[in-house]
Amino acid sequence: MIVCDRTKLPRERLQKEGAESLSTADLLALILGRGTSEKDVFTLSEELATFLSGMARRPSLEELCRIGGLGKANASQILACLELSGRFFLGAQMQSIASPGALVPHIAFLKFKQQECFVVSSLSNCNGLLGVHVVTEGLADRTQVHAREVFAEAIRDRASGVIVAHNHPSGSLIASEEDKQVTRCLVQAGKLLEIPVLDHLIISFRGFTSLRREFPELFET
Repeated sequence: MIVCDRTKLPRERLQKEGAESLSTADLLALILGRGTSEKDVFTLSEELATFLSGMARRPSLEELCRIGGLGKANASQILACLELSGRFFLGAQMQSIASPGALVPHIAFLKFKQQECFVVSSLSNCNGLLGVHVVTEGLADRTQVHAREVFAEAIRDRASGVIVAHNHPSGSLIASEEDKQVTRCLVQAGKLLEIPVLDHLIISFRGFTSLRREFPELFET
């Protein structure tokens, strides 16, 4: 087993500075715990971080096992962490969504979807996150969205506003004409119900786009 002589280990930094201070590779090193006789844990975690950053979907167990030094046990740990990160865990204290970017971690699972998936996030009158709901899943390049399904979830949550989002499995962050039309329809419906649509996000493995930022006129109809 190769012993690494780094003095500032990820666990110590996490305890002193918080998890947000760690790089992706450091977080992976903390999950893996140790390396192999050929690779120390930091070399292995760097390779894994590079591999994951280039994925447009959730990797399979077999794909992870092709990384030299990553056996089935460690690959299973990584898959479990990816699954947990994509689920909706809202703490007892309501989390505030001060900007579209603050919502992205809660809907990051969308970037792994191979079909278009549409979600609605319900917000309180103080922009507290009440819930995230998958409304519909469609084909590889489109999904059908109906206002009644979007706002049914918001009404159940007694939301004061919503942010809707969907993914582009292709990786594109460019809004299509259909995306814009869906936004217009939802904005109109939200005005009638007095539950405003605050933004529409497009998510992919390349990042996210805010339609309110790119096309503010869509929200003024």
